[in-house]
Amino acid sequence: MNIDRAVFAFAGVVILLSLALGLFVHTYWFALTAFVGLNMFQAAFTGFCPLAIILKKAGLKPGEAFK
Repeated sequence: MNIDRAVFAFAGVVILLSLALGLFVHTYWFALTAFVGLNMFQAAFTGFCPLAIILKKAGLKPGEAFK
């Protein structure tokens, strides 16, 4: 697995988890969904992703999006 796929997988899990928490616990959890979406949006234009930096330091190989 490369960094790109790991970032997308992590973002997907966090989004699904925050949606479930927003539906069953409290609606404020939807803010986490918005935060992840905004972070993915800015990463598409800037190439800056904090999780990608952490995963690179952990030894995952970079993909095309996060070098």
